[in-house]
Amino acid sequence: MPARILIADDYDDNRELLRLLLQGAKYEVIEARDGQQCLDLAREHLPDLIMVDLSMPKLDGWEAFKALQADPHTKSIPCVVTTASADMDSVRAQQHGFSAYVNKPFKTAALLEVVSSLLRQKSDEIQLAVNLSTN
Repeated sequence: MPARILIADDYDDNRELLRLLLQGAKYEVIEARDGQQCLDLAREHLPDLIMVDLSMPKLDGWEAFKALQADPHTKSIPCVVTTASADMDSVRAQQHGFSAYVNKPFKTAALLEVVSSLLRQKSDEIQLAVNLSTN
């Protein structure tokens, strides 16, 4: 079963590019057009990873991320910030609690490395929890 990734971006072209790259790598993709839809879809589908743009209508990426972190059902889902902002870098993203950062315009190899690394880490954590509960 492929990992499920929720992408949240208000620009159709950005969502389409991410969808094509991620589906090409055999991931299942769910798309949200704004921060509120991101929250709703995250709660409904409980994806394995969320990629969120910082500048979106209704709820921006910051507000959506805070709400995801406050919800016990979604707080453990790794969240990657995607932005073209020169004010953001990987250190600042992690200081704010995001799992990782991907700069726009997207570089395919870097994007897929971040995604696979986070999904592998999440899988390892789940396996560890299963092992601990059976011992």
